[in-house]
Amino acid sequence: MQNLDKKVVTSEPNNKRKFSTRLQLFSTWGALAILVVFFSITSDKFLTVDNLLTVALQTSIIAIIAMGQTYVIITGGIDLSIGSNIALGGVVAALLMANGFSIPVSIVIALLVGLFVGTLNGTLIAYGKIPPFIVTLGAMSIIRGTAYVLTGGIPITNVPLEFSTFGMGRILKIPVPVIIMVILIAIFGFILAKTKLGRYIYAVGSNREAARLAGINIPTVLIAVYAISGFLAVWAGIIVAGRIISGQPAAGMGYELDAVAASVIGGASLFGGEGTILGTIAGAFVMGVLRNGLNLLNVSAFWQQIIIGAVIIGAVFLDTIRRR
Repeated sequence: MQNLDKKVVTSEPNNKRKFSTRLQLFSTWGALAILVVFFSITSDKFLTVDNLLTVALQTSIIAIIAMGQTYVIITGGIDLSIGSNIALGGVVAALLMANGFSIPVSIVIALLVGLFVGTLNGTLIAYGKIPPFIVTLGAMSIIRGTAYVLTGGIPITNVPLEFSTFGMGRILKIPVPVIIMVILIAIFGFILAKTKLGRYIYAVGSNREAARLAGINIPTVLIAVYAISGFLAVWAGIIVAGRIISGQPAAGMGYELDAVAASVIGGASLFGGEGTILGTIAGAFVMGVLRNGLNLLNVSAFWQQIIIGAVIIGAVFLDTIRRR
């Protein structure tokens, strides 16, 4: 009887969390559906194949970096170095190609650089006991500065034309960045939802002391999530570099805020312990559809910033109420 009581006690919070997560997913995807219906009614250009592919293309970069940010936020952290990693990834790949390396080798090395930077961030946070905000804020400046040093402040433009495939190519009329996004969603969605690492990430974010007592290696988990964030940021950087066919040290500025916004709108809690990849993708598309629809309605870019900012604050406010 005592064991049964223990099971009831421990399962009740889990059931509440599952219900809360499903409710958040439903509300985010529901909000996305409402936006789609609204812009379909108000603009005859919105619900066309070309425009929907454009929305997916524009959203792909935010969705990719937001996945990495979601991993970090679930552990109760934040990664402010994502935008700088986008620039560094594109610059490293472009520099290597400009110096004779093949496109695949250049991309692999750039991705390894992203992993290294993320691992370094995670190590300082896990073992240095430095707050994630401070570590990644400092890293944001260091990484951006490194991109400028490597390029001398001048974009790297002498890259193979074939590299543009990663930013502008299409396969069966589907943009290559969208295909890359879908593959990464499948991989990192599976890792977070179905693997031991995913369970450990949620455990660390929900109750770090309980996770430690359960035998979870917390530093390893923290290093892993920041390494994943760096890896995904460089993928986004490769897409950006392919789109403009150059390595730009100024690329990715402000993208870290978009990543946080997409994660929070999608249900990731800044308090840690909650968030899903599906919710984050919905959050990214809410932002993408909102921007695209407002552009079609000729709404000023200044008003767009106000509206999107209000949506972000509203999402955090609702999350706070839900947790209470």
